[in-house]
Amino acid sequence: MRALILSDIHGSAIAARQALTFFEKFNCDRIFLLGDTLYHGPRNPLPAGHGPMGVVEALAPYKECITAVRGNCDADVDLMMLDMPIEDEYAVVRDPQEGGRPENALFLSHGHIFMPECFPADALRMLAPNDLELSATKIDAYLYGHTHIWKLEKNFKGVLLVNPGSTSLPKGGNPPTFALYESATAASPARFSICRLDDGSELASAEI
Repeated sequence: MRALILSDIHGSAIAARQALTFFEKFNCDRIFLLGDTLYHGPRNPLPAGHGPMGVVEALAPYKECITAVRGNCDADVDLMMLDMPIEDEYAVVRDPQEGGRPENALFLSHGHIFMPECFPADALRMLAPNDLELSATKIDAYLYGHTHIWKLEKNFKGVLLVNPGSTSLPKGGNPPTFALYESATAASPARFSICRLDDGSELASAEI
C-alpha cells in the first residue's frame, strides 16, 4: 500500500488539485482524507482558490480508493456533496506487511475527539468492545489533522502521531503540506513522510 494523506483542505480547489497530482507522481493506491474538506470554517480566512465544488470534482475520480473521516468543520450538507463513505469519528486501516512482518494498524480521525498526545495503543479495546477482533488490535499510528501543523513523532504511550498539516491553511509558519504512507517491504519497514505541497520534497520521515 502507498497512501496519500490529506487534511484540512477547507474548500481550496487549487490545493486539492495540487495535492492529488502526487497520487500519480508517488504511485499511490489509497487516499486517507482526515477531515475539514469543504468548509473553510468560521475562524479561518478563505483559502486561496476557494471553491468547494471544485474540491468535490477533484476528489470524485478517486472515491473508490478514499478512506475518509469527518472533521469538526464538516457539516451534513458538505458530506452530502462528497460521494464516498465518511466515518463520523474514526476509521481503522489494517495493513498486512511483507516479509513476515506483523500488520500495521492505522487509526484515522480528525483529532478533535480523540486527543493525540495521550492516545493509547489499546484504544480500540474501549472504542469497539463488542468487536473481539478489532478490540484486540494494537494501534501503531494515529493519523489526524485539525491543528494545521504537521507532526511526525511518538507520543508518550508509544503511538506514532502523524499529522500531515494543512494543504491550504497551514499554521505555525509551515508551508502547505501533505503526508505519505508506504507499506513495509522485505527489505525495509513501513514509513511515513511529510512533504511540501509546492514541490513534493520531503520535510521529515519516520518508520514504524
